[in-house]
Formats: sequence, structure tokens, C-alpha cells
Amino acid sequence: MSLNPKIDNWRGKRVWLVGASTGIGRAVAVALHARGALVSVSARNHTALQGLAQQCPGITTIALDAVDAAAIKFAAQSLLAQGHIDLVMYCAGYYSAQRATDFQLVEMNKHWQVNYVGAINLLDAVLPAMRAAGRGHISLVSSVAGFRGLPKSLAYGPTKAALINLAEGLYIDLNELGLGVSVVNPGFVETPLTAQNGFKMPALISPETAAQEIIAGWEKGAFDIHFPKRFTRWMKILRVLPYTAYFKATKQFTGL
Repeated sequence: MSLNPKIDNWRGKRVWLVGASTGIGRAVAVALHARGALVSVSARNHTALQGLAQQCPGITTIALDAVDAAAIKFAAQSLLAQGHIDLVMYCAGYYSAQRATDFQLVEMNKHWQVNYVGAINLLDAVLPAMRAAGRGHISLVSSVAGFRGLPKSLAYGPTKAALINLAEGLYIDLNELGLGVSVVNPGFVETPLTAQNGFKMPALISPETAAQEIIAGWEKGAFDIHFPKRFTRWMKILRVLPYTAYFKATKQFTGL
């Protein structure tokens, strides 16, 4: 059953991807551009954006910091002046391993600003126009790390859990208005963020594979887009375990 309006043709669709100069976001931008979408990409990394524009002539790049609400709003106004935005995706992300035994407030706050506050800055900038038009799709990139507490994810995990909760609330409020909402929960994807991990990542996939999964989810009208399912289905099982079993399983599988 589709929870969102299906997307059967990308040609001419106007898409804005925020935080997409590398990794999953960049792969989605390239894939949608190849399908004929009119793609705009925002990120802090101006050099990476230039490289993307050279790789995919026609892509619009807007350098900005998603934490800067004024910059996001100005960019949104500029894009909306050119026409309706059919889909926005927030995929900016920051990760640094954090445990309570080495609690760092600066790191905790940086995760919150980049991973969550940037998302609500984007919502503030695009929601009024989407509501007025009665159409459009909002997609938030979270993670299976947001399902439950995990070792070394004291800073990262809560921000991703917040995005899942945010997407659920958005869906409840916006679905009847004709808007689509989805949350993307990847497992391990080969990106600059996961390159920090010093362990073998199960079911590791490429950004290009992740992009295909995301686009397929949008096309089907899915709300919860998770992949690779050979890994994420196990994470969903862990999500519903009682705490005694969950804490034991987490220690057993991670050794932490």
C-alpha cells in the first residue's frame, strides 16, 4: 500500500537536495539528473559542488550551510521564484564516534545542529509554498542508528531518532493536504561518514545503490525507505526487543 503519491516520471520535476555534495545525496543528484529532473544541490563544500556541476551540466548548485536558517530561506525563495519545488531531501549529516565515558558537549551540539536543526530550517523555508500548492514531497535522511541506542552513537543516534519522529509527525499533518513525506533509513553506505568506522561494516553498499533504493521508494510512494533489507530487517527486529534482550544482543554483536 502506497502511503504517498507515486512519482512515475522525473522529467521536468524540480528537486532540491540539501547536504548533497558527497555520498548518498550526490549519487541521488546524479541519478535524478540522468532521469531528466531539474536538480538543485546545496552544501557547504563549494569545490565539491563545482565538481558535481561539471559532471552533470544543468545541475544548479547553491553553496550554503544548512545550519544558517537565513541562507536556507534565501535559497528557497530564489528557487521558488523559478517555479514549484516538487521534492526536497535533507541529507546533510555529521558523525563522530561518541561515548558517555568521553562526553563532549561541543560534539553533541554539532551533531544536533547539522543533523536536525538544518532539517527544520529547510522545512521552515519550503513548507508554506508546498502547503499553498497542495503538492510536493519532503524526504529526510535518517539512519538505522536512530532505531535504538547503539555504542559509539551517543551523539549521532539521537539526532537520527529525532528525524524519524519528525517525519512521522509531518506525515500525520501533511498527508491529508496532498503532500508526500518519507524517511530514509540506510544501513551502512560507503560514504565519507562511514569511512571513519574501524570495523567491518555488514552489508556495506555503494552510494549509487543507495540512490537507486531511495528513488525506487519515492516512485512507489513509500514512507519508510530502508536498505539494504538483508541488514535493515534485522535492525527492525532489534527495535522491538525488550530492553533485557536488546542490551544483551547489542553487547554480544558489537563487543562493546
